[in-house]
Amino acid sequence: MTGQLIVSVSGIGDRTRDDVAAFRAELARRAVPASLLVAPRLKAGYRLDRDAATVEWLAAQRDAGDALVLHGFDAAATKARRGEFATLPAHEANLRLMAADRILEHLGLRTRLFAAPGWNVSDGVLKVLPRNGFRVLAGWSGITDLVRRDTVRARVLGIGEGFLTEPWWCRSVVLAAERTARRGGVVRVAVSARHLRRPGPRQAMLDAVDLALLHSCEPRVYEWTPRSALTGAA
Repeated sequence: MTGQLIVSVSGIGDRTRDDVAAFRAELARRAVPASLLVAPRLKAGYRLDRDAATVEWLAAQRDAGDALVLHGFDAAATKARRGEFATLPAHEANLRLMAADRILEHLGLRTRLFAAPGWNVSDGVLKVLPRNGFRVLAGWSGITDLVRRDTVRARVLGIGEGFLTEPWWCRSVVLAAERTARRGGVVRVAVSARHLRRPGPRQAMLDAVDLALLHSCEPRVYEWTPRSALTGAA
């Protein structure tokens, strides 16, 4: 079976956009699209709706074939937690999802895809995501089609944002990506944008991508389609 490759980047804002754009250019040279994880409020004092340059860049990337994925609402306010949506009850999760969805809709960046900061969600979040029109949940251990309630098992191999960034960990990510690709699985590599300016994590991501391509993985993005196949959720 031919494997799949999904590359995602989080933490995109005014201070990281140039680093993400440079990394995205490297992916483009390899004909690999990206899943861009977007949050309305990324850090203290930052609001996406006041960052016109990043909004314009994200819209252009989506038009070029990248996927936009809602990645929480207010990461700065919940930094000390395990993850913004990891322990929320349904009512509070619903309010945050509605607020984030409205902001992205206003900016022309609305998406039906969701990945929580830290990749973990509570049962309450899982319950209200479909009610708010979301069709795909990208979680830590798999990709769930919220319409069919089917999950493709594939864990995230990440650098930054809850994952380590040390050289030994970067090497582990590359090796794990190769093992998954060799088995024909779904290779999901993720990086926090602020680490892309560091040579080690950036090169590790590109090495993981290159090895997945070497083993004939098909580059994809997070998406929802009506097809009842493995790629319907991936």
